[in-house]
Amino acid sequence: MSQDDIYSGLKQLGAAAALPASPEEAELEKVANPQAGTLYCVRFTAPEFTSLCPITGQPDFAHLTIDYVPDQWLVESKSLKLFLGSFRNHGAFHEDCTVSIAKRLVDLLIPNWLRIGGYWYPRGGMPIDVFYQTGVAPDGVWIPDQGVPPYRGRG
Repeated sequence: MSQDDIYSGLKQLGAAAALPASPEEAELEKVANPQAGTLYCVRFTAPEFTSLCPITGQPDFAHLTIDYVPDQWLVESKSLKLFLGSFRNHGAFHEDCTVSIAKRLVDLLIPNWLRIGGYWYPRGGMPIDVFYQTGVAPDGVWIPDQGVPPYRGRG
């Protein structure tokens, strides 16, 4: 299969694509993994993720780190960026945002393994960190620490 065939179904990469109004409207896209059969880890970091509190409408901010060990599919990164950006006007609690992102990726990719760390900045004086993973990471794959220190305020 040629590269043109592999990438022909993509709608957003290489084209103008507006930020979706909601996560439900966002279209995550996938491409064939050219290294299928090889175990390796892919990391996406979104240090400026935003959503809204579903009660007050106030903005919430997080540093998201998504690690996954692909099987047959890779997430197309522009579609992931647009999907994450679609939460900007979405009202949901930290736990729901974090776990929903993970489950949507798992449903799309059917990876060997996936984890997400949602490191939420404090509002009301309390940071909330949310962690989700699909199970034990496959043997023999280097999975680095997410490298996000616990929130310490000014010191």
